[in-house]
Amino acid sequence: MNRGPRDGVLESCIARVKELSEKHGQKVSLVGWSLGGIFAREIAKALPNDVRQVITLGSPFAGHPKANNVWRLYQAVSGKTAIDDVQIAEIKKPPPVPFTSIFSRSDGIVSWQCCVEQEGDQAENIEVHGSHTGMVVNPIVLHAIADRLAQADGQWRRFDTGGHQGIKKYIYRDPKRA
Repeated sequence: MNRGPRDGVLESCIARVKELSEKHGQKVSLVGWSLGGIFAREIAKALPNDVRQVITLGSPFAGHPKANNVWRLYQAVSGKTAIDDVQIAEIKKPPPVPFTSIFSRSDGIVSWQCCVEQEGDQAENIEVHGSHTGMVVNPIVLHAIADRLAQADGQWRRFDTGGHQGIKKYIYRDPKRA
């Protein structure tokens, strides 16, 4: 159970990713849901040479923790009642590897504005329709993840929504729309 950034958790995750990268002789792709996405981003910052890409699902990395509907539950489960402004500023920094944020305006748990990264050469946002808890079984989300993971290492490109025909052009909406 993910109980938040307790002492030693991030360090254990970093050690495991390093171990997997060394064991298999290649970079690791990280997919994280909600708080797990924040962990994935932080692992990539610590191990940029061992992480191929990061994909987050409904992860609130871009806003204040209290901008979400579960902040009190998070505090109760994690035991973290004080808000560390320095840590929040660090979490907002993008990872130095290709990064995809998958988010939903109909999330219901996490404020979608907290899940949007400033787009750049290696950063993108994909908007889907669905709930926070349903994101991990949503076929639209799974398609986007599979598309991202299918890319060869070192050849990252944006998710192509412009080329979609028929219903796909309605499934993946423009995340920059008003």
